[in-house]
Amino acid sequence: MALNIADLFEHAVDVVPDRGVIQMGDRVVTYAELEAEANRLAHFLASRGIGTGDHVGIYAKNSIEHVVALLAVFKVRAVAINVNYRYVEGELDYLFDNSDIVALLHERPYAPLVAATAPKHTRLTTIVAMPDPTEPDNQADLSSYAGLTWEQALEDQSAERDFGERSADDLYIVYTGGTTGFPKGVMWRHEDFWRVLGGGIDFMTGERLEEFDQAEKAKASDPMVMFPLSPLMHGGAQAALLMHLFAGQRTVLEPKFDAAGTWRAIERAGVQGIFMTGDAMARPLIEEYEAGDYDASSLFVVASSAAIFSRPVKERWMKAFPNAVFTDSIGASETGFSGTGMQDSDNIRGEGPVVTLGAETVVLDELNQVIDPTDVGKVGRVARSGSVPLGYYKDPEKSARTFLEVDGRRYSVPGDFARIEEGGKVTLLGRGSNCINTGGEKVYPEEVEMALKAHPDVYDALVVGVVDDKYGQAVTAVIQPRGEDHPSVAELRDFLRPMLSGYKLPRAVTYVPEIPRSATGKANYPKAKEIAVAAVVSTGSITDNATAGV
Repeated sequence: MALNIADLFEHAVDVVPDRGVIQMGDRVVTYAELEAEANRLAHFLASRGIGTGDHVGIYAKNSIEHVVALLAVFKVRAVAINVNYRYVEGELDYLFDNSDIVALLHERPYAPLVAATAPKHTRLTTIVAMPDPTEPDNQADLSSYAGLTWEQALEDQSAERDFGERSADDLYIVYTGGTTGFPKGVMWRHEDFWRVLGGGIDFMTGERLEEFDQAEKAKASDPMVMFPLSPLMHGGAQAALLMHLFAGQRTVLEPKFDAAGTWRAIERAGVQGIFMTGDAMARPLIEEYEAGDYDASSLFVVASSAAIFSRPVKERWMKAFPNAVFTDSIGASETGFSGTGMQDSDNIRGEGPVVTLGAETVVLDELNQVIDPTDVGKVGRVARSGSVPLGYYKDPEKSARTFLEVDGRRYSVPGDFARIEEGGKVTLLGRGSNCINTGGEKVYPEEVEMALKAHPDVYDALVVGVVDDKYGQAVTAVIQPRGEDHPSVAELRDFLRPMLSGYKLPRAVTYVPEIPRSATGKANYPKAKEIAVAAVVSTGSITDNATAGV
């Protein structure tokens, strides 16, 4: 036995085989049923010569089959490569080439894009079309790339668990979203991934678990019903799913995020905890809940990470669910879980999330020295040591910039800035690459975005720096309005003055129909900057710029 993702799942199967594990709609599969299906697919992959270290792409929305595919890949010690289902042909070409996939499991409606890209990648020789939960009757042609259907791949395959020993050193790769450039494959050892994202270190106490601890706890306790709202094609939702699998819990999935569908699923399954990505999900959810008639009395854990969960939105949630526990968590694909903070109506902050740093997490200064946690007000980069990734796949230069050795200790430092607060806590300020330098002052976009979202006419917002002759960069807001009213720059600045220093106030703003974000709700800052620059060019001025529409 080893601290391996497949082994950890199998331990849960052995203690609660008849417990429901995945629910979509009214369909519920048990641990034993999920195990049998994953074994069949794993035997198929093995029959194609796919095994230790081989890369297998999974190109799918959230579904039971997506979970089966992940587990099957892990069972044969191969490496699952997450493929963004929003990618166009050029992006797929890049990912297929960069990740060196030899097999692809894709949902059938994506067959035309697979047909256009797969033949260009000679090492990609095994392709299987998965059923699509939103288009179950899709009959897209697979013949041009000799694709097999899901049924053909699993036909006559053994459901037995008769695989060889696995290793804690088996490779787990998660490709980042690519909002700051091309997607990068972050390489983890299975044990390290489990430690920091799968519950192998207690998130609250920092205690390291033993191999069978989660399964033993599952046997002795009733299951929680948990609902990760983000796509499994991203690392955060995948980590939440795996943590639930190891702990004997039931996970509810929906193919795509939809506010009304989410509340129906919560009501139908008696969901107790949800995991979401900041305001991009929290705002439409609470608005739908307030306008609708849903029974969400089972819900008592609301967790957010990876994006701003702003004060005005959080206050509405707390009013609607006064007995629920609210948490903000911070982390990255390169660090895993880095800290969490319990939130209540008395301590909501208007800046970034305030959290207690997790085990082996520190803040480094500009000289890469650990900042004393009592040095309140000091700003630096969040860094994690201990269980950290091996690096980026096929990118030693970026690996060297992110994974640093300080005083003989290896740290992952992806570039998130934080400020030291009282009581061993920090305020997350945002990714340093997005920091705006205006007149020599540093402005972290997320702080300004949080304040903007408190305005009644602002539905969503991103803040970027645009080149300015006088100040170097000008703070510029890209705003999705709530209705027809578009407040002027002057009106917004007046609203923000009680909350922000003068140099942090936007000096230009443009309104858009929708803020550019990924499927998980993460901000696409390069696209926002492109929009802002185009608006500034169209008006010919940046200083105290009048609002522009795009």
